[in-house]
Amino acid sequence: MQEVTQVHKVWLDSYDPEVSASIDYPDKTLWDYFEEAVQKTPGRTATLFFGARITYGRLGRLVDRFAASLAALGVSQGDRVALILPNIPLYPIAHLAVMKLGGILVPTNPLYVERELEYQLNNSGAETVVVLDQLYPTLAQARPRTSVRRVIVAGVQDFLPKLLSVLYRLKNRGKTPKIDTGGEVHLYKDLMKRKPQPAPAARPAPQDTAIFLYTGGTTGISKGAVLTHRNLVCNVMQTRTWLVGFQDAKEVILCVLPFFHSYGMTTALHLAIQSQATMVLVPRFDLPEVIKRIRKHGPTIFCGVPSMYNAINRYPGISAADVNSIRLCVSGGAALPAEVQERFEELTGARLVEGFGLSETSPVAIVNPLFGKRKSGTIGVPISDTEACVVDPRTRQELQDDEVGELAIRGPQVMKEYWNIPEETRQVLGEDGWLYTGDLARRDEEGFFTIVDRKKDLIVSAGFNVYPREIEEVLMRHPKVVEAAVVGVPSKVREEIVKAYVVCEPGCELSRAEVIQYCRENLAKYKIPKQVEFRTELPKSSVGKILKRLIKQEESSSARDRANDGGQGEA
Repeated sequence: MQEVTQVHKVWLDSYDPEVSASIDYPDKTLWDYFEEAVQKTPGRTATLFFGARITYGRLGRLVDRFAASLAALGVSQGDRVALILPNIPLYPIAHLAVMKLGGILVPTNPLYVERELEYQLNNSGAETVVVLDQLYPTLAQARPRTSVRRVIVAGVQDFLPKLLSVLYRLKNRGKTPKIDTGGEVHLYKDLMKRKPQPAPAARPAPQDTAIFLYTGGTTGISKGAVLTHRNLVCNVMQTRTWLVGFQDAKEVILCVLPFFHSYGMTTALHLAIQSQATMVLVPRFDLPEVIKRIRKHGPTIFCGVPSMYNAINRYPGISAADVNSIRLCVSGGAALPAEVQERFEELTGARLVEGFGLSETSPVAIVNPLFGKRKSGTIGVPISDTEACVVDPRTRQELQDDEVGELAIRGPQVMKEYWNIPEETRQVLGEDGWLYTGDLARRDEEGFFTIVDRKKDLIVSAGFNVYPREIEEVLMRHPKVVEAAVVGVPSKVREEIVKAYVVCEPGCELSRAEVIQYCRENLAKYKIPKQVEFRTELPKSSVGKILKRLIKQEESSSARDRANDGGQGEA
């Protein structure tokens, strides 16, 4: 199998004039950047959380004390520390404390059930866990079957202003689980009252492992992408360079994307640390609360997913005055409908562009230029120091423009390996540094890439290849449709049939016949859904990405039930 060795970077002609094709990356870690932030701008606000303000100077002291507490408990360089936390002040505190000690971070999805949590803790070898009190019961159930030795528990109330903290405790009385300290279970607030010996910074090298960043598991088992300190620094600098007009020590970042996810980690947490920006922490995407935070704190940077921008566009009574502080936005995780992009830009005056990334690329890899040429419906062009091409999935030879194949990416942000899964690593990482993403894409003559679909989402119907994303984009243009997902379901008379799941605008009526007719007007015959199911909502991940895997599981379960009941298949 002969791999691609070099590609022609035709996309450089589309870069914004201020964006360099290559960046001079310093020999630093994120911890080095944080130390600089504490020294240079100690009075600048680092985090805002429901009225609680922490400056960079105070954040430095909190991080130092927590790092000392972890060291006193036995955490040292190379140890794995799992964080099971939403976007609260403890997240940056713990994240940075582990970096100071030279530990390896294991961000964990707070929504994981016991089985998923057990797998990730064992796969990573995490011996220390920092967890929110509300999430502790799941950890407590899984812990006996894991390598976890010590647990630190904190609550939202530990980081709120005094009055809000009291109100929170009253509101959640009886809901917060009782934490039985002992057996190496510690309360964060108790640890922070102690005064252990200061822990010296471990000073890991850029090539050392910084984090095991687990993939979402939307297409199978969750895998730990091993990212080095250099991966993280390179990607945050690539992101910062792309955000034309970004200013050190002046930006305010709306942190709605969860920090445990690669997207939120780089474009919010790491970007803020590298540039001394203020982080407006939002634990979950609650629309009224998000609008309130925007109005109150005036964020300038907002990276999100299409469903978030769509929700803000549709918020009752929203006006430009509410959201016009926002200047620069990137959308990822799913296709950005043109009407959502246009409405959000009209409403805010901001620039909103679509991009693409993976946990395996730290994650940012391909983005539309913010102020130069951009192409709606594409994911854009490779960012600085990044190459991309489309290859034949079998031979891995580069394809011509406009041919559909597997997207491959190469750059300094590409992971080192998958942790403890060598076979998977060999499948996706080529000898010349190429990452084979598993996404089907095409490239045009100007170097703009378009994601056609995931290889595993491809539908083969009556001998034709059908790409769900194309059908979804058509459905999303229907004025009565809010969301849509398309999957292939088994058929007795052909490989698969196309089925669409549709969420309608509230108060609107839409029939199956209307959906089919709309598709007939906009799609080739073999792409038209044979089945349409209306839903009030679609299952989503913690960052708002529609989970087709769960839809397929539901469909398979329903099919088994119909078979058991003697139901008939497709006519």
